[in-house]
Amino acid sequence: MVRSVLFVCNMNSVRSPMAAALLARRAGDALLVDSAGVYEGGADPFIDIVLAEAGARLGAAYEPKSLEDVDVAAFGLVVALTAEAADEARRLAPGKVEYWPIENPSDARGGRDEALNAYRAVRDELSARIRARFPML
Repeated sequence: MVRSVLFVCNMNSVRSPMAAALLARRAGDALLVDSAGVYEGGADPFIDIVLAEAGARLGAAYEPKSLEDVDVAAFGLVVALTAEAADEARRLAPGKVEYWPIENPSDARGGRDEALNAYRAVRDELSARIRARFPML
């Protein structure tokens, strides 16, 4: 059984921290969960909104970080959410990487409602993938 999971995307601003928060909420103390990016990005304001709607949160201590800040090989499973992240994670942790291609909701066009709907769609897709991948939790 996997005891630790690292989610990785490009900037650690949207997809990977959202996935980590969702899995951490589901797993409780059963798994160590973290996130990182190929590059270090900035916090995204829509994340807190859509996570709160699902009963999850990043936590006050959350700071975006890059793969350089994490011992990737120490994790039992690395879930890459972008092609670039998958390539880099496979280099750092061969044999431990799953690739879940997830669209970037920050690419959504339109106003606030359209943006929030794009973030919700990503949250819901990540939640479904997490439930399917970790049915024992």
